[in-house]
Amino acid sequence: MKVLDDIRVLDLCHVWFGPWCCMMLADFGAEVIRIEPPWGAIDRAAEGALKGGSSYTFHHLNLNKKSLTLNLKEPEGAEIFKELVKVSDVVVQNFSPGAMERLGFGYDVLKELNPKVIYAALSGFGQTGPYTKRRSYAMIAEAMSGHTRLTGESHDPEGPPIEMAQAYGDLGPGTMAAMSLLAALRYRDRTGKGQMIDVAQFDCMSAYNTAITAYLLFGMTPREIREKYPMGRGGIGGILKTSDGGWVRLAGFGPRGMDKMKEWMEVEEPTKEMLEERVASMTRDEAVDLFVGMGLPVAPIYHVNETIEDPHLNARDMFVEVEHGKAGKLKLLNFPVKMTESPGEVRTASPVLAQHSREVLRELLGVSDERFEELVKAGVTSKPM
Repeated sequence: MKVLDDIRVLDLCHVWFGPWCCMMLADFGAEVIRIEPPWGAIDRAAEGALKGGSSYTFHHLNLNKKSLTLNLKEPEGAEIFKELVKVSDVVVQNFSPGAMERLGFGYDVLKELNPKVIYAALSGFGQTGPYTKRRSYAMIAEAMSGHTRLTGESHDPEGPPIEMAQAYGDLGPGTMAAMSLLAALRYRDRTGKGQMIDVAQFDCMSAYNTAITAYLLFGMTPREIREKYPMGRGGIGGILKTSDGGWVRLAGFGPRGMDKMKEWMEVEEPTKEMLEERVASMTRDEAVDLFVGMGLPVAPIYHVNETIEDPHLNARDMFVEVEHGKAGKLKLLNFPVKMTESPGEVRTASPVLAQHSREVLRELLGVSDERFEELVKAGVTSKPM
């Protein structure tokens, strides 16, 4: 048994934000049906390198899902979608605000079809407010919520802003959306009522920024706080280069860390320059072993090829093999949280385009094979290719 194996989700999402949200529900057992147009969603071939017809990001963000192709702009496609809403629990979309309404699938329509449906609208700036119509991506939310400026200042207080690696302006809000959907499902369990959830990247990334609270309380940025209260954390550390061209990240903070540094360096006032000089004479592994032995938080700075070889991640089963319909056997990341009774689990690879179209329409709506072929010829759905 999986904790969400009685939940069906219609995933109308694309790129990172929505697919990540829906995949977390799928990892806990929900039947997540990824609905794409018959020609495929833009994120299937978003990168130059494809494996089995899909980008690496598609493989990462669409595990455990089924694929149904449906042209929602065709009247027959629209009617099929409405019938699916009637037998589903959750609808998630990350179109621009107003797009679902123009298609005739606003929340007011969906709740008439299914009063218990939970509808999540994911967007850059939300369904209300002066910026609603603005386009957004992860880096837009990161920039406006202060993360991009803070990332640059942490590297060089006088330097330019630096964008965060990857797309945490998608993944963070996507995680918040999944958590809110679980709360809405719990609410429905207790009241029988569905609801609409409005998730904005800008809102969520602002909520993740503790520096905003610092400014609200003290009227100062983190940099200004550090300058006014320089002993707030104490200690020395940072990113340090080693003799073999590697790097380590040391967090030698606090009184105990400073005492260890003094003892090792045999000086009363260790400095960052002294630390850099010492570490520059060691290999990366030597430096890591030394500081681990001293009881200080330290890490080798990996690139991804080293991350996947790390013995700790492998001992914690962070990688799993799955079979993909076109690419064959793949080694991919597993669900990261360990739970004794109701764990999340990666069971299937990301789906081939239209892999489950016939199955979903037959099992949920009773569409015959003959009718399915007619829908394919009319461009309403498609078969795996």
